[in-house]
Order: sequence, then C-alpha cells, then structure tokens
Amino acid sequence: MSGAVDLSALKERATAPPPRKPSGDGAVSALPGTVIDVNEVNFESEVLVKSSQVPVIVNLGGRAYEPSVVFTEVLERFAAEAGGQWILANVDVDVSPQIAQAFGIKSVPTVVAVAAGQPLADFEGAQPEEQLSQWFAAVLQATAGKLSGPVPAAGDADEPEVEDPRFVAAETALDAGDLDGAIAAYQVILDDEPTNAEALNAVRQVKFMARVENTDPDSVAAADADPSNLELQFAAADREMYAQKPETAFARLIGVVARTAGDDKAAARTRLLELFELFDPAEPMVMAARRKLAAALY
Repeated sequence: MSGAVDLSALKERATAPPPRKPSGDGAVSALPGTVIDVNEVNFESEVLVKSSQVPVIVNLGGRAYEPSVVFTEVLERFAAEAGGQWILANVDVDVSPQIAQAFGIKSVPTVVAVAAGQPLADFEGAQPEEQLSQWFAAVLQATAGKLSGPVPAAGDADEPEVEDPRFVAAETALDAGDLDGAIAAYQVILDDEPTNAEALNAVRQVKFMARVENTDPDSVAAADADPSNLELQFAAADREMYAQKPETAFARLIGVVARTAGDDKAAARTRLLELFELFDPAEPMVMAARRKLAAALY
C-alpha cells in the first residue's frame, strides 16, 4: 500500500473533535492528543498535518467489530508507552467510509503509518505484541530525523492552551454525530464574532455534511437522466463533492448555469459558490472553476 494512496482528497475537512479520553484502569495514560478519534472532518488536521511532526498510526476498524475493539486497546497501550513519539488515530470505518476508501482497505483492523502526509507502512489484522514492537520501531527508524519532532508533553509549553468552551461544545456535538447541534453551536460563535474564520469555515463544512445526509445515493444517475430538474442537479453535485469529485461537481453546476436563465441560473450560481467556500480560494481547481463560471454567466 505504501506510496499508492492519494490522501489529498481528504484535505477539505477542517474541524477536530476532542481527543479520546484515556482509560482509568491503572494503565499508562497517553499524553494528551496522542490517541485521538479521527473522522472525515478532522482527518487533515489530525493525520496529514500532524504527520509532519511525528508518524501518525491510522487504525482503521470500528466499534462494531469485536476483534478491532480488542486490538485498539492494545494499540492505545502502545501509544501511551510511546510517550508522544507517534500518534494513534482511530478511525471507525462505518462512520467514515471515505477514509477507508482512500486507503483502499480490504479488512479490519488495518493499520497504516502515515508520515509527512503519505502512507509509509501498513498491515492487516491483529498482530502479536512482539511483532507490533518491531513494526513501531521500524517506523520510527524510517522517519528518524525526517520529521519536525514529537508532540510536546503536557506542561512543556510556556503557556498552556485554553480551549474555547464554545468550540468544545460544537466539537462535542460533531463528534457525537449531532450535526444540527454542531451547526447551532458554531452559529452562536458567529453571532458574537461574525468574522471568526474558524467558526465560519466549520459551519460551512457541517452544513454541507448535513445536506448530503438528506440526498439520495442515486442522485447522480437520476440527475443525468433528467438534466432539467434543478433540485436533482443540486443533489447530484453534493453527492459528487462528497465522493471526493469536486471538479465533477463544479462542472455539473457550471453546466446548469450555462443552460438556464432567471431564478434557476441565480440558484445554480449560488449553490456553486457555496461549494467553492468549502475550499481555499487559492486552490487551482477553484480558480479554474470560477473562470468557467464567469464565462457561463456572460
């Protein structure tokens, strides 16, 4: 698998849920932030970004799979003993199927080491602890001197970062799958601070996720069969975006803008602009789509 997986498509997510709490059963406690639940929303910040500091061990499994649950406990113990030399990112493949698809996994659990934003090594199925120790040692040896360094231990920073309780409330709702609750919590922040970039970006992402949940998985085929149906075109574009095909979604809506007029044209333009806002404005594909939109409008 190493080197064959393109993780860039998962970079459009932004907001991270709170880290998994270590167990209180007397086991070694992991440093804060070194064992974390990861989903499609926080994949970029918790895996791609942090893998420039230390290896991120992505554990693809799920609570519905008993062998995976048991093996996750073993991995979390190893993470605690590692003391911040690497981060364990637990992914529930039923909750975040796009991450599983990006890695091309065939069974659970599957474990992938990511360094500098790229897959480095992987294995399938639970492994004996002796082999795990050797595997982790090999990952650390392969990345030695190539990354920026371990995550700071608690108390190392001059000023401890204080979490904004408003964001904690939003992220807690998001982690629980309560998209409406997360949107409401982010909106509270925006009501107080209309220009808060983090909250603005987060609410756009979560609103998109909530909208996609209400679309038919067969929307693309239905829209292709009925090009004049505006709502079907909107739903299909959302499904294409969710499937990590943003350029296809942009092209679909630009086509709607080009062949419609009046209110339909304005509505298609508005929806397209909403999709643009899910990305950095300087993203080349967004800039190219904006040029095509301008041509379709005039």
